[in-house]
Amino acid sequence: MAHPKRKTSKSRRDKRRTHYKSSTIDMAVCPTTGELHLPHRAYWLEGKLYWKGKVVIEKDVLV
Repeated sequence: MAHPKRKTSKSRRDKRRTHYKSSTIDMAVCPTTGELHLPHRAYWLEGKLYWKGKVVIEKDVLV
């Protein structure tokens, strides 16, 4: 089996990996609220934290 003769430096490794970026920011649409948000992330909307279309935390807003 082939083995590298020398250790690849972090700098050289990271230079190669710079090209694996996504070109645009992908956004997901919440099935419950219809709000755009980052995929696989919870998001706040009107004092409520949504995750996978369900309310996880309700923040009491004092007026």
